[in-house]
Amino acid sequence: MSLAATRRDRGAAMKIVTREEMREIDRLTSERFQVPSLTLMENAGTSVADFVLSQYPTAKRIGVICGKGNNGGDGFVAARKLLEAGREVRILLLGEPSELQGDAAEMFSRLPVPPQFARSNEELSGEQARTVFEAHLLVDAILGTGFRPPVRGLYAQAIEWLNQRHAPVVAVDIPSGADADVVGEQTGAVARADGVITFTAPRPAHVFGGLGARVTRIAPIGSPQEAMVSTLRLNLITAHEIAPLVGPRPAESNKGSFGHVLVLGGSLGKAGAAAMAGISALRVGAGLSTVATPKSVLVTVAGFHPEVMTEPLEETDAGTISMRALAKGQLDQLVQGKTVLAIGPGISRNPETSEFVRTIVQKSEALLVLDADGLNAFAGLAGELDGKGKSLVITPHPGEMARLAGTTVMAVQRDRINLARNFAREHNLIAVLKGHRTLVAKPDGEVWVNATGNPGMATGGTGDILTGMVAGMLAQNPQRIFEAVMAAVFLHGRAGDVAKETMGEQSLVATDLVGGLPEAFRRARAAADQPYVEIQA
Repeated sequence: MSLAATRRDRGAAMKIVTREEMREIDRLTSERFQVPSLTLMENAGTSVADFVLSQYPTAKRIGVICGKGNNGGDGFVAARKLLEAGREVRILLLGEPSELQGDAAEMFSRLPVPPQFARSNEELSGEQARTVFEAHLLVDAILGTGFRPPVRGLYAQAIEWLNQRHAPVVAVDIPSGADADVVGEQTGAVARADGVITFTAPRPAHVFGGLGARVTRIAPIGSPQEAMVSTLRLNLITAHEIAPLVGPRPAESNKGSFGHVLVLGGSLGKAGAAAMAGISALRVGAGLSTVATPKSVLVTVAGFHPEVMTEPLEETDAGTISMRALAKGQLDQLVQGKTVLAIGPGISRNPETSEFVRTIVQKSEALLVLDADGLNAFAGLAGELDGKGKSLVITPHPGEMARLAGTTVMAVQRDRINLARNFAREHNLIAVLKGHRTLVAKPDGEVWVNATGNPGMATGGTGDILTGMVAGMLAQNPQRIFEAVMAAVFLHGRAGDVAKETMGEQSLVATDLVGGLPEAFRRARAAADQPYVEIQA
C-alpha cells in the first residue's frame, strides 16, 4: 500500500486514543482489514523521512538512534528512505541485532549501510556512538507510545545524550520516555523533541502532554476509519472537518445567502466589545451584522466599522441595556429576520441588564450564542440555562465557567474535559470552554479539542472576537451548527497564530485576529488538502 492510499477521509473524525486502543487499532488493521504490519511500518518510516525532509531540508548529516522494538523498526525504514534521498545517515542500535524480532528485524535486514551498536553505557560513550550524536539532525526512534515509564539503563543514558546535543531532534511517535496517556506535564527521563511525527491518531500526550515540540504531525499509514476505536470520546478539530464550511462560495451568492447576526451587547465604557463581535461576524462571512446597544454608546459602536449596522436600545442610568428595551415589542421587531443572536460582549453585570439577558435567552427560539457577562447573568442560576428545544452555544473562559458551575477556577482547570462534557450534557447546549486547548462539548457528551492558538491571545477582547466568529459561522450554516462552532474555534486560533507571526505574543491585541482571518482561511483550505494533520506549538 502506498502513502497515497492512506489519505484521510475528509470529514472523518480524528479520534484521540489511548496507547492500548492504538495497539487494538493496529491489530484490527492487520487481522480484520488485511493490511500487513510490515506495510504499516514501511509507511510509518516513510512518513518520518518525509517529515524530516520537509521540516529540515538543509540537514545533510542525520543520526538515527533506534531501540529494539517497533519504534526502532520505524527508525530503520526512515534511515533507509533518508539515504535514498541523498542524506548522509548514521544509525545507532541500542542493543544486539539478535535481540530484534518480527518486523523490526526484517527492516534491520534491509538497511543498505551497517549501523553502529551500543550494548552498554560504556559503548554509548565510545567514539563510534558519538559520531552518530554529532549529526546535524537526530531522529529519536528509541521508545514509542506503547512504552510505560519510567525508562532505565541504556535507554535512559541515550535519552540523556540526546538532551545534551544542540542539534534538532525529531521524535518517532513520541519523545522517548514520555507517557502517551498523560494529560499534563511529563515526569522522569523524557527526550526533548523539536518535532514529533506520530501515526494514525494522536494520543492524549500529543494534544495535552506538554511535549515541547514545535510541531507534531499525525500521519495516516493505512489504518481504515472502521478500525478506529476510542473510549475517551475525544476528537481533534482539524481542517478536514471544517473544509466544507471554508470553501469557495456559489457564484450566485448575495448577502442574504449568508445570514444576519444580531449582537446584543455594549455598555458605557465597554462599547468596543460589542463592536468587535459585530465586525468579526462579517469577517468570517456573515452577510449582515447589526449591533443593538444602549443608545448612549451607539455612536461609539457605529464609529468602529461602517459595515456594521447599529440599533439603539433603552438604557439604565448606568448606561447599560434596560428591561424597557423589551417594552412595546421593540426587541421582537429587531429580532425578526435575524439568523443568530449573540448576547453578552460588553453587556455589563448590572442587575437589570442581567435580568434582560435571562429573559431573552428563555424567550428566544433563534440560534443563540452567549458569552461574557451574558453568561455571568446566570451565575448562581445555571438551572435556568437550558438549550432544550433551541440551539444554544456558550463560550465561557475558566472564570465564567466556574461561576456557572458553582466551583473554582482551579477546579475547572483541573478537570476541564469532564466539566465541559457534563455541563453541555446537563444543560442541553454546546459548551466552548476557552483556554489552552479550547474544548467544544456536545450535548451527547462528545468533546472536540482545538489545537490552534497561542499565549499571545491571552489579552482582552479575543473572547469577543470569538463570539462574533461563532455567530457569523452559524449565520452561514444554520443546518450545520456543531461544524460551524468548530470552524469558528479553529479559525479563531489560527488567526491568532497568523497575528503572532508579525506582532509577537506580547504585542498582540484582539483586533489583530480580525486582520489575520483572511490568511487563517487560506491556511485552513490548504491544510484540508494535506493527508496529514499538524499541531503547532
